[in-house]
Amino acid sequence: MLFIIILAALIIALLLFLNFNPQFGGKITQTHQAHYAQSKQWDGKKFVNETLTEMDMSFSSIIGLMKEQFRDSHLRKPKQPIPVIPFDNSTWKSEPEKPKFVWYGHSVVLLQLDGKNILIDPMLGPDTSPIAPFKTKRFSENTLAIIDQLPQLDAILLTHDHYDHLDLASIKKLKSKVSTWFVALGVARHLEAWGVSSDQITEFDWWDHIEFEGISMTFTPSRHFSGRGLTDRAKSLWGGWVFKTSKNSIYWTGDSGESDVFKTVGDKLGPFDWAFVECGQYNERWHAIHMFPEEAVQAALDSKSNIMMPVHWAGFPLSLHTWKDPIERSTAAAKRLGQKTTTPQIGEVVVMSNEPNEPWWKSLD
Repeated sequence: MLFIIILAALIIALLLFLNFNPQFGGKITQTHQAHYAQSKQWDGKKFVNETLTEMDMSFSSIIGLMKEQFRDSHLRKPKQPIPVIPFDNSTWKSEPEKPKFVWYGHSVVLLQLDGKNILIDPMLGPDTSPIAPFKTKRFSENTLAIIDQLPQLDAILLTHDHYDHLDLASIKKLKSKVSTWFVALGVARHLEAWGVSSDQITEFDWWDHIEFEGISMTFTPSRHFSGRGLTDRAKSLWGGWVFKTSKNSIYWTGDSGESDVFKTVGDKLGPFDWAFVECGQYNERWHAIHMFPEEAVQAALDSKSNIMMPVHWAGFPLSLHTWKDPIERSTAAAKRLGQKTTTPQIGEVVVMSNEPNEPWWKSLD
């Protein structure tokens, strides 16, 4: 009898956690599903990729993965926190006619185009596993405080709803700094659950386009997935962004496995001055949704991008590779294939035509 009572209490606690923990975001309603069903990517139950996308998550694979987690774990994160350069407001305000960006590790980028400030995937929190029993700590410290340093924002863009791209703690701090949110289809329900007004949010399906303050923005396909809980896998869309002004063109691939979509985007909307391309958190088991570094370089080439900025690394240990492996492999492949790159330090202001290319990570253990 005692066992049954304990088991019932545990089940009730789990249900309460799943239903009321704000980290999971907004619940899907019938109204949401009717809206999603208008998308060509919706198969009646979920969003799907254009290419069949499967991951090796068999029982034996999971057991092997658990064993590997304990092998060379000290190499998957730096021995000391990676420093973040304080925001340089004077450089940021100078030469407003030139595009600029600041990378804050992983996939967080502050982008300036035509004097407008755009923040992409602002996961600045300290942990990508807020619902897990063990933390996945960020490589840099006190990153939520970066939000207080940022200039006034004109828009925030979200590629998808995974915890390493959409962070509750960050959204809470950012709500008062911006009134325009451009997000992947299905992501609005999370923001609304966290207090962002629905009339501030615009959702995008693949190839949807908007003109914003003189900037043309297009939401582009990628090969990935989404979900924050046990029941919402692929219940919101994922993708990348293209930004075009009268003078410049920039591509943000979003998280993606190897795909023909990069060539398609390049043919339709390229060439590009900069391409922000994910190059980290890969593994053979989930190769379909995250490129290897060499494939990331090929994505930049396929999309007709002049300079590649490797992202999705130097933030969190979300895979089994060493923390330096993504940048070392991607820069080596870029040199071999003739693709230009830029490798700024975290927090460094980058101005177009003056892109840094120093291997700063080599001085860190």
